[in-house]
Amino acid sequence: MESYCKAYRILASDTDCFRRLRLSRLFTFLQEAAIAHTEALGMGRAMTLDRGLLWVVTLQQAKITRLPAYDERVVLTSLPGETMHTFFPRYYRLTDENGNELVNASALWALMDAQTRKMVFPEQHGVHIEGETPPWRSFLPRPPKLPEAAQESEFTVPYSYVDLNGHMNNTRCFDLAEDLLPQQVRSKNVREILSEYTGEAKMGETLRLALRVSDGEVRLSGTGEKRLFRISMQYDR
Repeated sequence: MESYCKAYRILASDTDCFRRLRLSRLFTFLQEAAIAHTEALGMGRAMTLDRGLLWVVTLQQAKITRLPAYDERVVLTSLPGETMHTFFPRYYRLTDENGNELVNASALWALMDAQTRKMVFPEQHGVHIEGETPPWRSFLPRPPKLPEAAQESEFTVPYSYVDLNGHMNNTRCFDLAEDLLPQQVRSKNVREILSEYTGEAKMGETLRLALRVSDGEVRLSGTGEKRLFRISMQYDR
C-alpha cells in the first residue's frame, strides 16, 4: 500500500503569536490526511457519509520534537494500521524538508451512525481498510488521565466550532485548552499530547470544564450530561 504524503508550507493563519503551528491546525492536518487517504483507498464519502455513516476520532496521541514555524515547509506522511474490531488505527509522521521528524502521532478512528449516533461494526456496512505497520517507530494512542483538584468553568459551544458531523470538532478542543492556559505555559514547548473523545458536544450546549495546570502538565476535561473529552499536554518545565 502506498502511504499518504502531502507537503505543506506553514502559513501565517496556521500559527500562534509565537510563530509556531497551532495545535488545532496540527490536528486538522492529521484529520484531513486520514480523510483524504481513506477516500483514496475507496472507503470515503460514497461508502460512509453518503450512506449515513460518520468517521469520528476516539483517541489521539502525538509526540512532538518541535512544532514547525511560520513559512517552514514540512511533509506529512500517514498510513492506516490493522483494524481492531470497531477501531481503525491511523499513524502519522510530520518531517521537515530534510526528513527530520517533528511530530510522531497516532489515532483511533471509528464509524458512527448519523441517525442513532452510535458506533457501528464496519464489516456490516462493507467498510474495510487494509492496514500495515509504518516504516517508522509507531505506537497506539493511550487515554489521558482526568484532572485532579481542578479549576472549573463553563463553555458554550459556538456555531464556528461545529463541523459537518453536527458536533464540536475535536481539533477545537485544543483551541479551547490553549485559551484557558496562563501565558507562561503557552510560551513553552509542548512535547506530548493525549486526547480522548467519548461523546458529542452540540452547538449551544454548555459544558463544564475542569482544568489542572501543574509541574509541566496540563489536563482538561469537558462534561455535559456525561464526560465528552479529556486532554493531557506535557510541556517543557
